[in-house]
Amino acid sequence: MKRCHWAAAGDALMCDYHDHEWGVPLHDDRALFEFLCLEGAQAGLSWRTILAKRERYREVFHGFEIARVAAMKDRELEKLLADPGIVRNRLKVGSARDNATAALKVIDACGSLDAYFWSFVDGRPIVNRWREPQDVPAFTPLSDRISKDLKKRGFRFVGSTICYAFMQATGMVNDHLTGCFRHRQCVGD
Repeated sequence: MKRCHWAAAGDALMCDYHDHEWGVPLHDDRALFEFLCLEGAQAGLSWRTILAKRERYREVFHGFEIARVAAMKDRELEKLLADPGIVRNRLKVGSARDNATAALKVIDACGSLDAYFWSFVDGRPIVNRWREPQDVPAFTPLSDRISKDLKKRGFRFVGSTICYAFMQATGMVNDHLTGCFRHRQCVGD
């Protein structure tokens, strides 16, 4: 079975993520918020590192329930800086609460995170037809636009590259290589 280059055959965690989640259109606000936080935590690290810590992130950030994360106290966030189960970067840990607060404002203004994010692609995934790994961009003019809008709304750790990775993960773009068995499946998802 041919997969995208980054889903190494010997890495069960990455293969499972590739085969079942990456590129599948996602419309759940809690899950969209989770990916936004995890993509921000990943900045400068490997996605494999974040996937390995994902369950602990879910535990300490209340299942990524947006209102609960927005209500986290400074002392809770400070305590997380000693938790080896997550990335212990003060700015990244604090950004989860800041992003939750910003997300609540987006939900109030747009009805949902789903409506907000998917409005950038007119409610339909962009289907790319990349053949080689080097063809896949790290960012695009659209991810630049989303990044600028998120920053304007008070989100942090949402640079253009992070936004493009978020778009890939949540199926806003289908960047499975054309030779990957998931490319065609995600077109139909």
